[in-house]
Amino acid sequence: MVNWRHVNSSLHRDVGYFCAALTVVYAVSGIAVNHTHEWNPSYRLERETRTFAPVPAGEPEEMVTALVARLSLPGRPKSFFRQSPRLIDLFYDGWSVRADAVAGTATVERWRERPFLRDANFLHLNQPRNAWTWAADAYALLLGFLAVSGLFILRGKTGLGGRGKWFLLAGLVLPLLYVVSVRYLGAGKGRGRGSPASTSSSTRSQSAGIASSTSKESPLPGPKEAPPTVTAKPGTSTP
Repeated sequence: MVNWRHVNSSLHRDVGYFCAALTVVYAVSGIAVNHTHEWNPSYRLERETRTFAPVPAGEPEEMVTALVARLSLPGRPKSFFRQSPRLIDLFYDGWSVRADAVAGTATVERWRERPFLRDANFLHLNQPRNAWTWAADAYALLLGFLAVSGLFILRGKTGLGGRGKWFLLAGLVLPLLYVVSVRYLGAGKGRGRGSPASTSSSTRSQSAGIASSTSKESPLPGPKEAPPTVTAKPGTSTP
C-alpha cells in the first residue's frame, strides 16, 4: 500500500528544490517593486557635471552646434529645447545634457540598469510574455502545491491538527482583516489605489514616462517598463 504521506513529503521536498532559485528571484523583485513610489527598482540615474568654454547666447541652432563641439558630444542631438536664452537641453537616446551656455557648465544624465534587479523585475512582471507566461503559470501552480502539501507533512501536536491550525488561521485572518478594514469599514475611504479611477490615473502617469531632467530619481516607468525617454520636439525653443 502506498504511503501517501511519504509521497507527499517527497514531492514537497523535490518541488521545493526546483522552485527555490526562482522563489528567491521573485521575493527580491517583489520587495523592490512594492516600493516603486520611493525609487526606480530597475534603473538608476547617473549625473556628471562638465565645464566648457562659454558659448554666447544667439541663434539656437548655432548654440547647439557649438555645445556639441565644446562638450565632445557624439553628433547632433535627436532633439533640443531652449528654456531660456542661455539654458539648453540636448536629448539623445537614453540620456540628455542640460547646458548653461553662458556659464559654461553642463549636467549629463544617463539611465543605467540595476544589475540583477532589472532582470528579476523583467521576469516577475512577465515582460517577456509568450513562453514565459506558461512558465510563470506553472511556477504559480507549483507554489500552490508547496503551500497545500506542506500542511500535511507533520502530524500530531506540531501538525495541522495541533499548533499548525493556529498559524494557518493567522495567515488567513491577516489579509482578511486588512481588506475588510480598508475596503469596507472606511479606513481607506475615497478612491483607493485599487479603484478603476485611481488605476486609470496611475496608468496615465506611468505611461507619461520619466524626464531625465528631473531633480531626483523617479519611480518605475510602469508595468511595461522601458528606459526613461524625453519626447521634446526636434529644434524647439522658448521665445
